[in-house]
Amino acid sequence: MDFFKRHFTVALAAVLGLVLVAYLGVSAKLQLIFGVVAPYLAVLIFVEGFIYRLLQWSRSPVPFQIPTTGGQQESLPWIERNLGDKLDNPYTTKHVIGRMALEVLAFRSLFRNLRSELRQDPENPGGARLIHWSYKWLWLGAIAFHYAFLVVVLRHLRFFTEPVPGFIQLLDKVDGFFQFFTPVFYLSGAVLVVAVAYLLARRLTNPMLRYISLVPDYFPLLMILAIGISGILMRYVYKVDVVAIKQLTLGLVTLHPTVPAGIGPIFFVHIFLVSVFIAYFPFSKLMHAPGVFLSPSRNMATNTRAVRHVNPWNYPVKFHHYDEYEDRFREAMVEADIPVEKELE
Repeated sequence: MDFFKRHFTVALAAVLGLVLVAYLGVSAKLQLIFGVVAPYLAVLIFVEGFIYRLLQWSRSPVPFQIPTTGGQQESLPWIERNLGDKLDNPYTTKHVIGRMALEVLAFRSLFRNLRSELRQDPENPGGARLIHWSYKWLWLGAIAFHYAFLVVVLRHLRFFTEPVPGFIQLLDKVDGFFQFFTPVFYLSGAVLVVAVAYLLARRLTNPMLRYISLVPDYFPLLMILAIGISGILMRYVYKVDVVAIKQLTLGLVTLHPTVPAGIGPIFFVHIFLVSVFIAYFPFSKLMHAPGVFLSPSRNMATNTRAVRHVNPWNYPVKFHHYDEYEDRFREAMVEADIPVEKELE
């Protein structure tokens, strides 16, 4: 329990510390640091870190086909396979693309996830049985979080573009379809916070997950939760000048940054958390987003029955036949009573 408390407390203290630093910095009239310097520095770190990680992955040697597959592999022409087998065990590039699309867009492997647990066997008092069952709540929470996060990011592009593209305006209207009050209520923001809260609560309440969770597991969830809550507070609770905010963001994009007066401290807390999150992204587990496209266990076809894959780094090895082996060790073999084909002279 102390192990869990230590890692969760460190992550929570780090997030609360970032919020406090931003709030105190704004109180000390350091809006330029948190509104201009921090975003630029975050983007620079993100780009360099992103490229560095991609280069690292691209240099990793993968001499063999190592896809993680299921289902029937392509074999003899008269053995038919259904579409599920072709997507589980892709043989052609077309099926690899289909498998990747289902994985990226629908989290197919997570949807098929099974949960296992030891339960008391009613037929054998004192005994236990291993039970497997479908576990869809994790898939639902993950897909809700990712799509809500995507919608929030796309919707925020209206602050960085002028004029605002038509698809962003359409997305904004669809997201704000449920208008309960003024300002418009965005469904994606609520779904994002609820989904992240669920994923965090699952990690806190599940003993097995809690045991293997470290600071890098808690910190991103707490950061996203803090970003979402600060955004909701900024929109529905505290007053901020949206026109001034757009002036600042457009200045950042056009490399003519200005910090208008009267924006409000909650905005600088929000943008500072976003900046730290962007800078942290390439060095965290969140890099699974681009990493799935470079994963050899996902992006390779299963053609090991049709194509022989030879390791290109294998150096030439001189082999000797059994006759040569026996000629070399015949005396020792005879002493050990090992049969030989040719007797000693």
